[in-house]
Amino acid sequence: MANVRVVTERLPQILRSDAQDNRERILDAARELLAAEGLDVPMREIARRAGVAPATLYRRFPTREALITAALTDRMRWCRAIADEGLAEPDPWRGFRVVVERLCELHAEQQGFTAAFMSAFPDALDFAAERRYTLESLAELTRRAKQAGRLRPDFVLEDLILVLMANRGIRAATPAARTAASRRFAALIIQAAQTDPGRAPLPPVARLLP
Repeated sequence: MANVRVVTERLPQILRSDAQDNRERILDAARELLAAEGLDVPMREIARRAGVAPATLYRRFPTREALITAALTDRMRWCRAIADEGLAEPDPWRGFRVVVERLCELHAEQQGFTAAFMSAFPDALDFAAERRYTLESLAELTRRAKQAGRLRPDFVLEDLILVLMANRGIRAATPAARTAASRRFAALIIQAAQTDPGRAPLPPVARLLP
């Protein structure tokens, strides 16, 4: 009888552990597929990759927005950290360059992230707050770089958004080639944004066509 009582007491803990394992598998699968295929990946494909039934996925995440927000919240925090790093740099121009380079690389590696960053998820308050913080930080960094005389005066925050949208369109045969192409693209943008464009060597060319 005592053994039955012990097993009964442990059962809720085991169930909670299984539920947490399912949640982590779903989030890992969602991050992997969102990075590779973007926001249009089917929910059933995420469930299949996670090794759970679709009903289990929907029990944990009732809507696509809820799943995407949970899966990409850490990527939003990376954006915040990149913006903070740029603002902490004593040289505003160097801070601007670091932010452009790292944001382009992050968005190139995470195909679904740029689309989510640009989207309005009305129920994802934390996601929206992180995005707003990042954009406000980028606007301040742009102002400082212009004030320092290194960033062309007609450059505006919307230009950074345009850069991220264009960067999202990079297509390559492999993730490594996509990242390499993104680095070269960022270098081209940085040179174009300077008040006195330099002639620093560009990063290596990436193979984009088969």
